[in-house]
Amino acid sequence: MNFEQARFNMIEQQIRPWEVLDGEVLALLSVVKRENFVPAGLKAMAFVDMELPLREGGARGQAMLAPRLEARLLQDLAVQSHERVLEIGTGSGYMAALLAHRAAHVLSLEIDAQLAAQARKILAQEGISNVDVRQADGVAGAAADGPFDVIVLSGSVAEVPQALLTQLKVGGRLAAIVGDEPMMRATLVTRNSETAWTTAEPWDTVAPRLVSFAEHSHFSF
Repeated sequence: MNFEQARFNMIEQQIRPWEVLDGEVLALLSVVKRENFVPAGLKAMAFVDMELPLREGGARGQAMLAPRLEARLLQDLAVQSHERVLEIGTGSGYMAALLAHRAAHVLSLEIDAQLAAQARKILAQEGISNVDVRQADGVAGAAADGPFDVIVLSGSVAEVPQALLTQLKVGGRLAAIVGDEPMMRATLVTRNSETAWTTAEPWDTVAPRLVSFAEHSHFSF
């Protein structure tokens, strides 16, 4: 398989049409080898416009996000070289790798010990040294390591826990995919002061759930 041609096609046919036009983001997608983060049996599908299961059978529903989602989140967050990032849901480590190329440091939390170990191994093989992958439940974040300039939830949630919002620095940004199927919204939260946040919902999508985050109650009376 010609990975470079497939990568070019992914960028030009999937990512640019999804309004990802930031030249630095597009260049980064050309540099970070997505195929190296995909499970071995799925390398031929590394550039397909879909989620990919991280283990056979899609263990616990965990999957790599579609490339266009990762690219759009990266563009919307506009991560700067001095910033510290918290990622919830390491998965394959691909999004952590993209973030690492733009940030000073990335702390990535993964609830599944096997996935965390695999991501550490791949990131080391790729020579990425400014990512700390930690096996942990990301619902509570990592307050002891914060506050953070950027927080990214690499999967969907019913709602963003307040505990994560309070771990943003003033001026910091959080990105998550929020809601329920069949329609979810990309949600970008900016902390304006110690007590105030603003929220934007710039685009619609659907993404797999992050493990252990609370769902909405569906009581009927």
